[in-house]
Amino acid sequence: MGLTGYATPEGTAGYAERFGGRTAGGHFREWGGKWLSSLGIGTYLGEPDAATDELYTRAVARALELGVNVIDTAINYRFQRSERSVGAALKAQVAAGKVSRDEVVVATKGGFLTPDGAFPPDPNAYFRREYLEKGVLKPEEVVGGMHCMSPGYLADQLERSRRNLELDTIDIYFVHNPETQLQAVPRVEFLRRLGLAFGKLESAVKVGHIRCYGVATWDGFRRPSRAGDYLSLEELVRLAEEVGGKEHHFKVVQLPFNLAMPEAYAFANQKVGGEEVSFLEAARRLGIAVLASASMLQGQVGRDLPGELRSALNGELQTDAQRALQFARSAPGVDVALVGMKRVEHVEENLKLREVPPLPAERFASFFSKE
Repeated sequence: MGLTGYATPEGTAGYAERFGGRTAGGHFREWGGKWLSSLGIGTYLGEPDAATDELYTRAVARALELGVNVIDTAINYRFQRSERSVGAALKAQVAAGKVSRDEVVVATKGGFLTPDGAFPPDPNAYFRREYLEKGVLKPEEVVGGMHCMSPGYLADQLERSRRNLELDTIDIYFVHNPETQLQAVPRVEFLRRLGLAFGKLESAVKVGHIRCYGVATWDGFRRPSRAGDYLSLEELVRLAEEVGGKEHHFKVVQLPFNLAMPEAYAFANQKVGGEEVSFLEAARRLGIAVLASASMLQGQVGRDLPGELRSALNGELQTDAQRALQFARSAPGVDVALVGMKRVEHVEENLKLREVPPLPAERFASFFSKE
């Protein structure tokens, strides 16, 4: 289908070693034996056109050259075009000998209905022809006319993602915003559906199509426990154990974390063993890696920061974008801070952060001190 292999401990360690003195301590972090860059490149925003395709291809290639070995995308980003840009960039970099497949962690997501390449003139006819008539999904499995996580649908989306990315094996596969289903179905039914999804993804691990899976969320893990769309990490881990045993492959979670959305660190809304803790602490205790999305909230927290905050976020940094990323990647428990970058100049600006160590834990905690 495409490039063979997947990220390995040896490959990612070799990637980190190549940068040696060009990165400060803490830029590469160990997870599951592999070494991941503290910043990852995201591919969400932009028009579904050829010009943006080329921008992302160049930006991903440049990120790989500058010390980023984590790439995040989703099948619905820009109607499947972001996945194809990622695939084109990685394939070209491998062919040029600048990187090898086993050095790079690629994550994608499935769950939202998406067209192919462009918005169709008649979307209802497109989805009926492409999914309903082919038996990929049933109408009752779709919530809000846009979200589905049935086993058949995820299997279809995973195969499309593998083709788009030109990869035999995807390192991380996320169920995309599963809490969307809670808008329409009771929690018991939601957990049944998510359990079936996890079961399908355990099967995908066994046949080598993915290496591990998780959930990529927006609201679920940031909400109070009484909220209708709240997600309990302990409950999801237990669900994974039910379908995959103690050696299950539910290993990663993605959620927003930034200067304006610090709940994962500051809000004790999770329970682990009966104790109320923050999401990041829950993930640490349960052995779940965390990818922080929206690290700059689409640029909203990457400019016009107050002078006091600029100083606290490390005065040697040159831009507010760098300072916002410094905040996100310095939170204890965040493994990778993702940032959308479709321009080479933004990649080069943000990757200057690799030369600066993350904030110490006690200094990060001072942002939340009441004194």
